[in-house]
Amino acid sequence: MKSLILVLLLFFTLSSCKKSEAVAEFSDMAISAVPLAPKSSSNSYADKKDSPNKEDQKIIKQGNLRLESNDLESTYNQIQTAVKKHTATILNDNEGKNDYEVYRRLIVRVPSNKFDVFLNDISKGVSYFDNKEISSQDVTEEYIDIDARLKAKKVLESRYIELLKKANKVSEMLEIEGQLSAIREEIEAKEGQLRYMQSRVSYSTITIEFYKPMAEASGATMSYGSKIWNAIKSGFNSISSFFITLLEIWPFILILGTGIYFVRKRYQNKKI
Repeated sequence: MKSLILVLLLFFTLSSCKKSEAVAEFSDMAISAVPLAPKSSSNSYADKKDSPNKEDQKIIKQGNLRLESNDLESTYNQIQTAVKKHTATILNDNEGKNDYEVYRRLIVRVPSNKFDVFLNDISKGVSYFDNKEISSQDVTEEYIDIDARLKAKKVLESRYIELLKKANKVSEMLEIEGQLSAIREEIEAKEGQLRYMQSRVSYSTITIEFYKPMAEASGATMSYGSKIWNAIKSGFNSISSFFITLLEIWPFILILGTGIYFVRKRYQNKKI
């Protein structure tokens, strides 16, 4: 009986070892067929640097402008004309005012190849900018690296598909399908990164804020009498606020007054 049990244990051990060796062999075959991506991508980028090609460069451009305007509507129409002319898009249009100015803020998405001419068109008639920030970020190396890794993952995916066709056992099929699922997730993630990066490269974002000082926007100047009347109202409001504060803290004042009364009375008794 003991010998029979030992034989069965030996049989199951050998069969499980064969399964794991078969799956490992499949994985090694698939991985060995894929070229190393990072080194080749860096070398290719170095070659591109030696012979630069503007069409292959991936540049992300951004702009941030702030300027004073005598006529907000006229400035907006000028920007709107440039938007239509250069097939740009206004992503966000925000208006508002504060104690000092009336302002309007636009976020514009413009084709990168028309970035400079768009800036020139909206800058016509502007004597100076309160703020003008133009930035360019070269993401060529990062783009090439992600693209190379994506191609390597697709080669690996095709190898696993071939191995899946040759697999005969259910356990091998399940193992290979699990690897395929993980590879496909990585492929989708890298494709998403490339699409997002390409979108930022193809279209630049420009934030334009233009404003008009409040005094000029209202078209009126405050008289001396108005200033005096405002000062009187401000003083009255301050006194009202003071009395309201006293009403809010009257319990504390009552407690404090009672405490002072008893302390003084006790001090007078000791003096007598």
